[in-house]
Amino acid sequence: MTDDFRNDILTMREYLLNALKASDQLKAVAEGAPMSLPSMQQTLEIVSGQFECAVLEMRKLCDRYAPGVGGYPRKRLIRAEHPTGDVELVEGRWVQITLNTLLPHCRYQAPAWLADTIRRMLDEYEHEHGRLPCFPKAVLVIEESCSIGGRHIFDQDNKGWKAVSNAIKGKLIPDDDQFSLSIGLFAKFSDENRCRILIGPAAEAPEIMKFSQRRQQI
Repeated sequence: MTDDFRNDILTMREYLLNALKASDQLKAVAEGAPMSLPSMQQTLEIVSGQFECAVLEMRKLCDRYAPGVGGYPRKRLIRAEHPTGDVELVEGRWVQITLNTLLPHCRYQAPAWLADTIRRMLDEYEHEHGRLPCFPKAVLVIEESCSIGGRHIFDQDNKGWKAVSNAIKGKLIPDDDQFSLSIGLFAKFSDENRCRILIGPAAEAPEIMKFSQRRQQI
């Protein structure tokens, strides 16, 4: 066992132990300890975040130490019935990411698993199709499609959209400060839950918005 492998395993275990410690608070509530709803929400997100960190660290371990043919992640053990989504170029110059799910709830911290998933989707696209464009100044448009009954988050400010900007930072955009990235979050009535993410140059924001609006009317 190398020192690097040992340190990586210890890091992953630390995240997992932190998650178990945080979950003890939920166990106490289940056994009758009082906790306000805001505290409950925050505790749930902290526990979820710790477990996410452990899973993401495990993903890195698999990539680093089992990258061979037939190993993780080259071969799926089971067939994926519901793919995460896909990446494509729209109009030959705008990057579109489609997720077959809605944005997750996020009040206290951005969902790390979503940012990691999007980054992996972008890496996979570049591996198969070549380099994606990077926009010094960009506009980010996020469109969610769902029905009233299908939605699970009512307020826009509680949606984990920050994970998207975190995922594309350093990949499609150099930074996500207010002068480098403009953001729009929209919703469309639909029978299926889906999220489309569109990134393009800020100078073409009017064209991108018109494209998005036309699609929302379909």
